[in-house]
Amino acid sequence: MADARPKILVVDDIPSNVHVLSRILKDDYDIYFATDGEKALDLVQTRLPDLVLLDIMMPGMDGYEVCARIKADPATHDIPIIFISAKSEVEDETRGLEVGAIDFITKPISPPIVKARVRNHLLLKRQTDLLRSLSFLDGLTGIANRRRFDETMAREWRRCARSRQPLSLILLDVDHFKTYNDHYGHQAGDECLRAVAAVLADRVKRTGDLVARYGGEEFVCLLPETEGEGAMQVAERLRSAVADSAIPHAQSLVASHVTISLGVATVIPTMDVAPATLTQTADQLLYQAKRSGRNRAQGALVPAR
Repeated sequence: MADARPKILVVDDIPSNVHVLSRILKDDYDIYFATDGEKALDLVQTRLPDLVLLDIMMPGMDGYEVCARIKADPATHDIPIIFISAKSEVEDETRGLEVGAIDFITKPISPPIVKARVRNHLLLKRQTDLLRSLSFLDGLTGIANRRRFDETMAREWRRCARSRQPLSLILLDVDHFKTYNDHYGHQAGDECLRAVAAVLADRVKRTGDLVARYGGEEFVCLLPETEGEGAMQVAERLRSAVADSAIPHAQSLVASHVTISLGVATVIPTMDVAPATLTQTADQLLYQAKRSGRNRAQGALVPAR
């Protein structure tokens, strides 16, 4: 939601410091807190905060390591981190910036400075996120593009691997699209792809699901935490919706209107198997659907490795 309050994660092993920062920021932001590095990393993964306020000196994993690990993960790399520490030497600040922090606030904490720094960095992040979101849109159809799909697939693969949840993928394309272009012209072909994209996006609305243009007349639908049976139901819903839109296709060998074929693959991801395995299986299943007559979905479970 556009009006959702920004989320801030406060990490400090001294509870009184956490309480001070919470009092300063709680009126404007949703605050989460952790008192050690491991808990901080867990919350970063599950809550995806908009900003992290991170103490340096903590037992076990210190703030430098926490920062480095957040920045090493593509799913959390862009979260801004502000170090808050009593260490004020130039070399301490330099090291913090080198491992990926965006700013450094020294203790004792000044509420006006904390508020101003947090506000400014959240504004910068909002502007960066807007530019990033525009770079993730397909120029023709307005839905997510291949780059957005690739990044989301990598992130959801890791998340589902950690939670041992299934991940399903639907790969689909427009049947006999070349003959559509040859008969109606490329401008009409573009309009056809826009119409199909709109139908797909309208039918896949669950939070966390993603519909993207994969390339040419191919589209992809990523369904985290979805079993094979549920994914097949989504695929059939998409197939029926495109058929019901009744876009004329006089040259189709399948029907008098535009149809789609779909490959549906499901797996419980593991970190020792590449996400491309799921995409390759869905592609093979799509080919089977086309060989079997098109305008249908073909599904399978990717075997564990």
